[in-house]
Amino acid sequence: MMAVLVVPSLFLKRPPRPPISAVTDTTAPLPADTLRSVTPSPAPVPSSTPTVPSTQARSEPEDTIVVESPLYRYQFSTRGARLIAVELKEYPSMRPEERGQHAQLLRPESDLLAPGLLVGRDTLSFSNHRFAASASSVQVSGESPLTFTTEQGGVSLSITYTFRPDSYLFDVTGSVQGLGVEGGTVLLSMGPGLRNTEADSTEHFRELGVVVKDGKASLTRFGSLKPGQPVLFSGPFEWVAVKSKYFVTAVLALDTLSTGRLGGISGGSALTQDVLHRNPTLATITIGLPVPSAGAFRYSVYAGPLEYPRLRAIGHDFDDVNPYGWPGIRTIIRPVALGARSLLVWLHDRLGLAYGLGLVFFGVAIRILLWPLNQKAMRSTMAMQAIQPMIKELQEKHKGEPQKQQQEMFKLYKEHNVNPFGGCWPMLLPWPILIALFFVFQNTIELRGASFLWLPDLSRPDPTFVIPIFMGLSMFLLSWIGSRGLPPNPQTKMMMYLMPGFMTFLFLRFASGLNLYYAVMNLASLPQQWMLVKERRRRGIVAPPPPPPSKKGDRKGR
Repeated sequence: MMAVLVVPSLFLKRPPRPPISAVTDTTAPLPADTLRSVTPSPAPVPSSTPTVPSTQARSEPEDTIVVESPLYRYQFSTRGARLIAVELKEYPSMRPEERGQHAQLLRPESDLLAPGLLVGRDTLSFSNHRFAASASSVQVSGESPLTFTTEQGGVSLSITYTFRPDSYLFDVTGSVQGLGVEGGTVLLSMGPGLRNTEADSTEHFRELGVVVKDGKASLTRFGSLKPGQPVLFSGPFEWVAVKSKYFVTAVLALDTLSTGRLGGISGGSALTQDVLHRNPTLATITIGLPVPSAGAFRYSVYAGPLEYPRLRAIGHDFDDVNPYGWPGIRTIIRPVALGARSLLVWLHDRLGLAYGLGLVFFGVAIRILLWPLNQKAMRSTMAMQAIQPMIKELQEKHKGEPQKQQQEMFKLYKEHNVNPFGGCWPMLLPWPILIALFFVFQNTIELRGASFLWLPDLSRPDPTFVIPIFMGLSMFLLSWIGSRGLPPNPQTKMMMYLMPGFMTFLFLRFASGLNLYYAVMNLASLPQQWMLVKERRRRGIVAPPPPPPSKKGDRKGR
């Protein structure tokens, strides 16, 4: 199961190639209840720099307004009142060329929050319009506002951003004068995607996606978009987000007293594609927010890390923007993943344990908790081994009668109080935890960049491959000790060598923290496995002695 689901995505990687240029800008008036993310038609590979959205080619002068707190440093442009830079002070960039710098979320051509206005069939774009700002910079302390105002075609627009020093969530209120009795729709840009902040750019591009929340959160990865084929979703939405592996920008309509929820998303153009020349990595996305004739509107914006406690505190299932698990198994995996994440973070924050030591503690604790169940299952296995001679006798006796053979075997199990499946549970129960930890290391920002011993980052593979090889050796040692004294069995011997080798290969490109946890689990199981061998010998369940070597005379006599 793990091989089919995970291995192809980890090993089918290619070296970077020049990206494909995109085509056309197709932003146009859109229905209020539609989401559309459009990929471009195929285009030839250019010999120069790829085409970027038209916002980068603007000629009007602009000023930059810096909004700074202990957590972040946002930059707004007076051209379009848009957010052009998000610097997170508590999170470093992992890109090798940016060592020592803070993580920068937005691309240079970002148009985040650039406004437009849809009135009837007419669209007014303010993205290239100069706004007047209420301040040249904002040092956030308490609730700190920043207001932008402008006028175009008899319509005036005012937008006020209100920031808090301890939160990546800020409020936005606005007013439009000159709408008319039918009102209109404010259009907000969310494109074209988040900037890569990670050492593994392929992993970053694979995690890029748009998440919308209506009844439940729905993720559409950029990689699932097809050239020239729009993806449509019906609104209204409580929130809309663009996420990468560890960061997110989102627009949220959370106030039940506001004029309306997010009406829809639309847009398209200026997409590039990934190294396989197949999956888009950029998309222009526009949100529609209904505005009544009075002209007032409001929403909130989150621009920061996928930090679960912060997402959870916002409510409205905003934590679902960072899913744990694949669809179909998420219901089972998500609670286990969140519990494991909470425990590791608690051990780190409250007890001061490094995340690596927390994993060691967690692996040992899981084995201790499963100890009674393992004991019961191992004794069930020994009971099965004790009646193996009788089982073989029944198989020979009823060789041509499968149904009779099955009936007699179940009767034998009942007489000796043996459960033939009792030995399976110790192997099955740790797997949900192991799979959950796969997603913990895949999606938990607290583990990003956490080092331990020689491992530079527990959320990434071990560059030396020492820990996956050690994990495979610990698995082999566990199997080897468990097979001591058992009757010879070709299948058991084959599995003793095959499974550790297969698991080592499978885990080579997995997070080093996951390998560490599994290796500790195996080592913590050794004492119980050794006790099993001793108990098996006391019960007299041992391998038969090897047959004596035949003599030359015996062979000649035959």
